[in-house]
Amino acid sequence: MGLIHIELFATLDLVGQAPGGPDEDPVGFPFGGWQAPLLDEVTGAQIGAAYEGTDALLLGRRTYDIFAAYWPHQKDGEIAELFNRVPKYVASRGTPDLPWAGSTQLGPDLAAAVHGIRDRHENVKVVGSLDLVQTLLREKLFDRLDLWVHPIVLGVGKKVFDGGAVPTNLTLLEPPVAAPQGTVYLRYGIADGTPATGDMSAPDRGLGHDDLR
Repeated sequence: MGLIHIELFATLDLVGQAPGGPDEDPVGFPFGGWQAPLLDEVTGAQIGAAYEGTDALLLGRRTYDIFAAYWPHQKDGEIAELFNRVPKYVASRGTPDLPWAGSTQLGPDLAAAVHGIRDRHENVKVVGSLDLVQTLLREKLFDRLDLWVHPIVLGVGKKVFDGGAVPTNLTLLEPPVAAPQGTVYLRYGIADGTPATGDMSAPDRGLGHDDLR
């Protein structure tokens, strides 16, 4: 069975809206393109490495439209070659035009569609697509979460965990890496069970409430 990887860029307050440019998702959001000033060689190399082995893309409608207007016209570079070559699966409730070669609209049963994609591919990347990501998080239809956390706070915008979060355990798959501009790369895998709770004032913890004041 293949793996579903979610690739997301976020601010410290976990805004993930329109990192790439001002025209991505401008309605009510004045900070489109917030990622560009924070990119450096380390982050660029991490992003490139994250796409190694990708054999399909799973995209929401808005992200698909942005990509379809850009990537088919880019002939140079490993990312362009990859995105143009692999199958693209699009989650949409409407009947969108899908002009990008290799594009297929998913059926209304997203869970069944994702399981079908897993059966056909080894490494499926979900890029951007915040509305789709909420469903994948809520239904736990993902295996890996790559999150680049950037050292800015925006205070407005669509968030990574914005209505789709359910209690979920994650495992840190490798040590975090900080880039020169202050972006921290975190790679998680979904884990069994739901978050546990405890009591920090329990005797075996060696802490009382007075110690925490």
